[in-house]
Amino acid sequence: MTSQDGRPTARHTPRGTVTKARIVDEAITLLRERGVAGTSLDAVMTASGTSKSQLYHYFADKDALITEVIKAELDRIISQQEPSLSGVTTWDGLERWCGQVVTVTRVTQGVGGCPLGSFVGELAERSESARLELAQSFAEWQSYLSAGFTVMRDNGELVAEADPDELALTMMSALQGGLLMAQINRSARPVELALDMALGHLAGYRVSPTQTSPR
Repeated sequence: MTSQDGRPTARHTPRGTVTKARIVDEAITLLRERGVAGTSLDAVMTASGTSKSQLYHYFADKDALITEVIKAELDRIISQQEPSLSGVTTWDGLERWCGQVVTVTRVTQGVGGCPLGSFVGELAERSESARLELAQSFAEWQSYLSAGFTVMRDNGELVAEADPDELALTMMSALQGGLLMAQINRSARPVELALDMALGHLAGYRVSPTQTSPR
């Protein structure tokens, strides 16, 4: 079995898969509490109840573990935002997704920020492999929006000149800024304002009903 980049991927027994997942889950908890610099592999071994040989069987080093943590956090985000994220194929669907994001942030009061965004400050300048993994993860998250905006454009809900990728980047940038400010202020209001602003920008590319309906 090979990965998308052509490298061979390890095969694990069901028990091994559970062990690997436990290590990643405990690493996520520690990283959220202590940050990357404050989380050692020894701490992860203790928290997950694994030996050094077990941990290094699954992860060559700390960077390899961080890469798996980033992937797991992305999977968690996509899972939490389904099905509304995949429903961003109409303007109503886009508003529902925005509403869900605001609702979740209101529940957490911004504590923890974005699980992926929180790694950027610590890793983007320290580890090129982690930076690339983060960039790929954000691109995958953003691709749901790009795909939805493409459908909206092709269905005539957005003007033909609309660039789905640029619009998706606009929405993601607004969301990340809003989540950062929500974390600082312990309030969902920054996310609400940021997404409203992004929606206002996207509305400039929206085809009005009078443009598509006969008089």
